[in-house]
Amino acid sequence: MEKAQDVKHDANHPYQQRPLHYPMLKRVLVAFGIALLLPVVVFAHGVADSDQLFLEQSVGLQLWPFGYLGAKHMVTGYDHILFLTGVIFFLYRARDVALYVTLFSIGHSVTLLFGVLSGTHIDAYLIDAIIGLSVVYKGCDNLGLLKKWLGKQPNAKAAVLIFGLFHGLGLATKLQGLTLSVDGLVPNILAFNVGVEVGQLLALSVILIGMGFWRRTPAFARQAENANRLLIFAGLGLFVYQLRGYFYG
Repeated sequence: MEKAQDVKHDANHPYQQRPLHYPMLKRVLVAFGIALLLPVVVFAHGVADSDQLFLEQSVGLQLWPFGYLGAKHMVTGYDHILFLTGVIFFLYRARDVALYVTLFSIGHSVTLLFGVLSGTHIDAYLIDAIIGLSVVYKGCDNLGLLKKWLGKQPNAKAAVLIFGLFHGLGLATKLQGLTLSVDGLVPNILAFNVGVEVGQLLALSVILIGMGFWRRTPAFARQAENANRLLIFAGLGLFVYQLRGYFYG
C-alpha cells in the first residue's frame, strides 16, 4: 500500500491515479457518508432567525457584532468549508495553501462588498446552485476527472478565484434579503467581511490540522478518493436542491 507521504506534490493537480477495488462494505460506507453530508450541505449558508432580527434592528456602528456574525456564518457555512477542503486537499506546502486561500478570499470579498453595497440583486437559488457546482468541480479535479474529460488540466488558480466570486455573491444574497439600516452600513459590512475572513482562518486551521494527521496514516491514499467522491455527491445534492427551489419556490 502506498503511503500518504509518498504521494508527490503538484500544486496544480497533485492527484495520482491508482486502481481501486470496491467491496460492498466500502460502497455502503460511501453511501452512508453521502446520506450524512447531504442534509448538512442542503441547509448550509443561511442566516439564523435571531441573527436576522439583530441585523435588521441594528442602527449605527455595530462593528464587533457584525464581525462576529461574519465569522459565525463562515464557520457554519458548510458549502464554503467543503469547497475549501477540496481546494487544499492535495496541497502540501504552506505557500500553496496561502496562495489558493488568498485567491478565494479576494474573490468572495469583492462580490460580498459589491453585492451588498451596490444593491445588485441576483437570485439566491441560482448562486447557491453554482456554489454547489464549485464543490463538484473540486472533487472531480482532485480525482483527475476534468483532465480526463477535457484533455487538459484546467487552471486551478483561476477556477478558485472565479468560484470565490460566486461564494461571495452567495453571502451577499443572504444579506440582501434583510432590511439593513443605511446608518453605518458601509463600516458594518466591512466588519462583517473581516469576520468572514477570521472565520475562514479558524475553519481552515482545524481542517489543516486534521488533514495533517490524516495524511500520515497509511490509508490516506485510498480514503482520499472516497472523500472526494463524497465532495462530488454533496455538491450535486446542493445543486439539485437549489435548482428545485429556483423552479418551484
